Amino acid sequence: MGGKQAETYDVIIIGGGPAGMTAGLYTSRARLKTLLIENALFGGQMTTTELIENYPGFPQGVSGDELSRLMEEQAKRFGMETISDDVTEVGLENGLKKVKTYGGEYVCRALIICTGTEYRKLGVPGEEEFRGRGISYCATCDGAFFKDSRIIVVGGGDSALTEALFLTKFVSELTIIHRRDALRATKIYQERALSNPKIKFLWNSVVHEIKGDSVVRSVVVKNVKTGETKEVEIEGAFLFVGLMPRTHFLKELVQMDETGYIITNENCETSTKGIFAAGDCRKKLLRQISTSVGDGATAAFAAEKYLEEG
Repeated sequence: MGGKQAETYDVIIIGGGPAGMTAGLYTSRARLKTLLIENALFGGQMTTTELIENYPGFPQGVSGDELSRLMEEQAKRFGMETISDDVTEVGLENGLKKVKTYGGEYVCRALIICTGTEYRKLGVPGEEEFRGRGISYCATCDGAFFKDSRIIVVGGGDSALTEALFLTKFVSELTIIHRRDALRATKIYQERALSNPKIKFLWNSVVHEIKGDSVVRSVVVKNVKTGETKEVEIEGAFLFVGLMPRTHFLKELVQMDETGYIITNENCETSTKGIFAAGDCRKKLLRQISTSVGDGATAAFAAEKYLEEG
């Protein structure tokens, strides 16, 4: 399974988003032997954000790609090791934490979970069939493929509106489908969306089915108040109906809420001694880059204290 299998780390961090990179910066700077395991790109969902306007220190905003690059460079500066792999299971053995991945096994004294969230699926007929063939969960990844197209965006929160506003650079017409009659997003995003001439709204509506041939051709939309359905011709659908935590691999190792978010105290300590959680996978009020950075620093400091006391 590779030479690192028997190696014991002071700290293993699962997840390379802003929480994980900040935690790694703090633990490696504290001269703790640190391994960060990331299954995709450093930066997590931050990398797919075109412009981040509310992260302190960047008055003109900063692209998600650039902020991710800067954080990664800084996190690695103090000697943090990294591998690209998927974590399949975490367990306890003789007071240590064992992390299993597809590529091997790694052992640590303290574990920090920073796995973030993933986009929730609609769960309607046609969604899986047309994923990547007209259905997307990332505007910055796929927006350019929909030049001069008619598309829908499903959702009414910050993600739905920021992605919709980005998509207006490419598409000819965009309809936001929302199950309520008012948006949930931050007021500034609402103002921008409501005043954008390319954006229309279908209120009190949900997507009932997605139809097509080799690609998406239409959606069946149902009005939740009247029960009436109608078919809307489209060439693309972007789905932003919420997030779910990436915590399935933990099983019952730590306490979680009914939706899978990890329950911690204010020091990012979980119900299992020596295991910490930071960032969007943690049950908390606000999920932003700034709060993830704060969590990462707190979890790293708490892990350092735990190791000192142990």
